[in-house]
Amino acid sequence: MNLANLLTLSRIPILFGIVALLYLPFAGASSLAFVLFVIGALTDWADGYVARKQGLVSNFGKLMDALTDKVFMVGLYIALLAVGILPGWALPLLLLILTREFLITGLRLVAASSGIVLAAEKSGKHKTVSQIVAAILLLLAAAVRVDFPELFPAWVGDTLSGFGLASFVVATLLTVSSGTLYMVKYWSVFTGQHEQSDEES
Repeated sequence: MNLANLLTLSRIPILFGIVALLYLPFAGASSLAFVLFVIGALTDWADGYVARKQGLVSNFGKLMDALTDKVFMVGLYIALLAVGILPGWALPLLLLILTREFLITGLRLVAASSGIVLAAEKSGKHKTVSQIVAAILLLLAAAVRVDFPELFPAWVGDTLSGFGLASFVVATLLTVSSGTLYMVKYWSVFTGQHEQSDEES
């Protein structure tokens, strides 16, 4: 266990902290949830930076980085839906994201059982960034509405929420498209055909 892996795994307790803050009734809880999410999102960049800088890149780190990204973002969106920050119509989109993440995680586990480590693709990184942007806007809208109703007019929170929901739709499209590209690229690994090819060669 090194610093890079600790940063990766820290996203799990950070997620629970955010969820707890979203449910707590005291003033400032929504703002703290927003700040905590930003910290969690920064660890997604920091763990890779530290791993490359200190020569700590490992198969464990690659797998756990991808896995904790999924747990962090999907868990957060489930919480946002539960507390009403995400509206009910977002549920089918969230299920699409959840399905994609389970399929890709399953693909990685199948590959890992064959001694193959599938690192994140660029399209996967793009979908992660889009998910983070959507979550930041939605959490910021909640903080403005709940913690600063006298400081900001209602339209500020409504505008942030609108952009956040639009970003969530875009993130869903990128998530599904990147998952489809990933499955097509590594379908032989998922079905075990690559093993047959290796045996034949």
